[in-house]
Amino acid sequence: MSRPLAHLSDEALVALLARSEQSALAELYDRYGRIAYGLALRVLRDESLAEDAVQEGFLAVWRTAARFMPERGKASTWILTLVHRRAVDVVRREERRRADTLEHAPEPGGGDVHEDAWLRLQRERVQEALKQLPDPQREALELAYYGGFTQSELAERLGQPIGTIKSRMFAGLARLRELLGEPGLEMSWNPSTT
Repeated sequence: MSRPLAHLSDEALVALLARSEQSALAELYDRYGRIAYGLALRVLRDESLAEDAVQEGFLAVWRTAARFMPERGKASTWILTLVHRRAVDVVRREERRRADTLEHAPEPGGGDVHEDAWLRLQRERVQEALKQLPDPQREALELAYYGGFTQSELAERLGQPIGTIKSRMFAGLARLRELLGEPGLEMSWNPSTT
């Protein structure tokens, strides 16, 4: 199959996209669709959700092409960042959906009621503390701890130096310690001693 725009650079294709040239989007998808899917699948670990994230990511590429600034980075990095963000959004949406479902589900039997309540409280505290972090810190921590990414992988995926990723994670973890160290809500409380 002929690809009439195959000779153009990624940046030239994004410029065409900004003028609503659909064939430019098709060419960019041919170039980065498979990579974007692999990235989304790594974050989401679900083929259907990964496909949704890629679709939403390329829709964002289409909608925001006019705002792309080549002097700030490569088009490929920008495209994969948009897909990555959509994958993270899907993770958050799925977590909220599951949390809503779990709130209405009966408690599992057989466990210590005090321990189950304590674990639920701790989970809610961590989720609330994460919401209070700046977006870059929260994104780095969630992707590292929930998505399984290493700091090097995060640096590559987010298009940031590894030092920036380490700083974000260090600052985010320090802030979480502060937020979770409130008096009266000790993390080391052991329900079996009450």
